[in-house]
Amino acid sequence: MAESSFAALSRRDLAVLVPELLLCGQLIDRSGMAHLISAFGREGMAEVAIEEWQASSPWYTKRIQRALRFENDDVETIFKGMQFDIGAPPQFMDFRYRVHDRNHGEFWLDHCGALMDVEPLGDEYVTAMCHDIEDPTFDATALATNPHAQVRPIHRPPRRPADRHPHCAWTVVIDPSHEPPPVEPHTEALGRTAAVAVELSPIDPGDEGNADYSGPLLSDVRFGDFSHSALVRIAEEVCLQQQMLTLGFLLGVRKRTDESSALTIARKQLTGIAGLTSERIRNALGLPADLGGLATVLSVHPMLAPRQYVDRDIRFDGNRLELRIRRSGGAHTDGAWPTLVDGEHLEALNALVRGVDPHFSVRIVAEDADALVVEVIVEPTPAKECGEVAITRFSTGSNFVFADRGIPLPLTVV
Repeated sequence: MAESSFAALSRRDLAVLVPELLLCGQLIDRSGMAHLISAFGREGMAEVAIEEWQASSPWYTKRIQRALRFENDDVETIFKGMQFDIGAPPQFMDFRYRVHDRNHGEFWLDHCGALMDVEPLGDEYVTAMCHDIEDPTFDATALATNPHAQVRPIHRPPRRPADRHPHCAWTVVIDPSHEPPPVEPHTEALGRTAAVAVELSPIDPGDEGNADYSGPLLSDVRFGDFSHSALVRIAEEVCLQQQMLTLGFLLGVRKRTDESSALTIARKQLTGIAGLTSERIRNALGLPADLGGLATVLSVHPMLAPRQYVDRDIRFDGNRLELRIRRSGGAHTDGAWPTLVDGEHLEALNALVRGVDPHFSVRIVAEDADALVVEVIVEPTPAKECGEVAITRFSTGSNFVFADRGIPLPLTVV
């Protein structure tokens, strides 16, 4: 049988999957940054991180605003966008919000998983993340809502005292006197990609549940309140965010090294996140560690999603599982994740399938200019976890568990 995709999952499973996808999007940087430090040092790593988020976040923020019908130019809209951003996965990056009026607000992080990952590395790395990277990238995200928005710190790490809570706090002010930040060349370049314009699944307003987020800003997004078709669209958008972030990553890396080295770094990034993501998806959905479970994981894995962007087929007949990645479609045009996999570079696919069961491997069936076709085989002995996945597992996000926080509260203007 041929697989479908997110639409084949139940509304309940989609509500579980969406925060997982948001968290795994955040962990892309845990996968990639170690390799950047090795290649370019701490400062080079920070520069690429700034450029990847500047390039991608304004475009995908606008997409989610349109999809969920909360486009506006105020502080509340900025905060709503953050709640669907791979840069701010719920609970792991525990953003809290306060709106004073349409032009003034605050947010703070009661828990910052990224800080927990970086603090053991020392103040220099904390400063690189919480100062050097955050200053330009927060403004770039706000730019999608209002070019006159500025995000500025109240306090932020390195933490003094060492157990300071909240971990950081920021103001957001919209004022016509604020000079908009320049639109960087990498942001303009990403705006010309197929990813920015691809049309994803429509939301059916007749479905049971919320079809949009046009109501008040909520303290937490409870994904189970959305309709089935809205959750399908949200999941697709979150996977597209990951593809776009990686395109921004590649733009930054290519500026600093030759093409062969850039692709090597990108493949290491993909390998690390592909394996950990498949493991978390399998666990979150309670899937069996067999070929059937893997077929479902492949159908919703961000490396191969959304279907409208990635031209691929997954076929499983109960005994044999085959994946075909076509060299066509938007992902191929943009040079996104699927283009990093070929007959000589199967590491990411092997990491992905072994995230479901370490006995799995992929074997080439055929490869030509039109497509790569592989089948999944079962090895007699389990493979050892590859170094790229082990590096990504360093993050506290690798075993993070989401909690049910109950009914969210509307955040009205005080």
